[in-house]
Amino acid sequence: VAETSGEIRRGIENVEHACGIPTLMMGETLEDVARGVDCETVRQPLGVFAGITPYNFPVMIPMWFWPYAVATGNTFVLKPSEQDPLTHQRIVELAVEAGLPSGVLNVVHGDATAADAILEHPDVSGVSFVGSSAVARLVYAKAGQTGKRVQALGGAKNHMVVLPDADLDLATDAAISSVFGSAGQRCLANSVLVGVGEAYDRVKMQLLEGANSLRVGYGLDEDTFMGPVISRRHRDRVIDLIDQGEREGADVALDGRGFQVDGYPEGHWVGPTVLEGVEPGMSVGQEEVFGPVLGLARAESVEDAIALMHEVAYGNATSIFTRSGRAAREFRYHAGISMIGVNIGVAAPMACFPFGGSRASFYGDLKAQGKDAIEFFTDKRVVISRW
Repeated sequence: VAETSGEIRRGIENVEHACGIPTLMMGETLEDVARGVDCETVRQPLGVFAGITPYNFPVMIPMWFWPYAVATGNTFVLKPSEQDPLTHQRIVELAVEAGLPSGVLNVVHGDATAADAILEHPDVSGVSFVGSSAVARLVYAKAGQTGKRVQALGGAKNHMVVLPDADLDLATDAAISSVFGSAGQRCLANSVLVGVGEAYDRVKMQLLEGANSLRVGYGLDEDTFMGPVISRRHRDRVIDLIDQGEREGADVALDGRGFQVDGYPEGHWVGPTVLEGVEPGMSVGQEEVFGPVLGLARAESVEDAIALMHEVAYGNATSIFTRSGRAAREFRYHAGISMIGVNIGVAAPMACFPFGGSRASFYGDLKAQGKDAIEFFTDKRVVISRW
């Protein structure tokens, strides 16, 4: 319930930011660029944009896109996930009740067939996508073939680096919230914790104690910390990755396989899971699990931790926990990751800043939210006048 409340607040934050469009959309003017000649830029809408969004955060993620598209003068077609299609349908109904004209914000339900129709339609000027990196690459390529603008946000394998001088209580709480909140089904989950030097054993002990005490159960119970994963198929995929990690040499320090909740025998349960000795060459060290699975890894220095991160194809987010300003500063320059948290577990930018990764986590030029959103949904027209 707390996660959902936070998601709704984050979505509303984007609407509030988009309401500042008179300032955000302002152009620029320079007089007398030559004798009697003035030059100015204006922003104009491009027409129809579309969004293809995933099942996780079904309120917030579409609101990374459509408030900015609509505020800049475009219409928008949303294709939400077929696994939870009604959530944003209700948001659109509320927007219409609030006065949004009919036909400005639209919802199309369906699977990949509907997504392909959006990508192929000649009237769609641009597409915003959030999902796996494999699909993000396909969306990026297909949209590019038809000349559409595209911002395709893909998957993640985020690392949290904990130094010996860190506040271990803060780091432990942040790690648990990051990877087990939303049952690990979010692109900002720090699914690998890298303990540097003597920090490893201490943070490992606290993590196991904290993860083992989490309440897993029905998601609408106020005291539930973690609910089920989205489907039986996804539960089986998460468990298969745990099995594969164990076969590849990881030690299962806390096992969530076979987890059950009294009264809900058909629930898609995976309990909090901690794997020790995770390396980049392992499936659980390289692939996005998208479930409540935390990998533990050792490093002897910050440089070694960064090198370990760079062995993974993704570049969505990362965090460092330290009391050293020097270490934090060096980390932010050398991490090579787009969203960086310093003593922050979930490095989620506010709506006025861009959201999106790098490397295999993002395909496109302009990211979600912030100034990038205004750039993405408008065309800059240059007017040169002589009087």
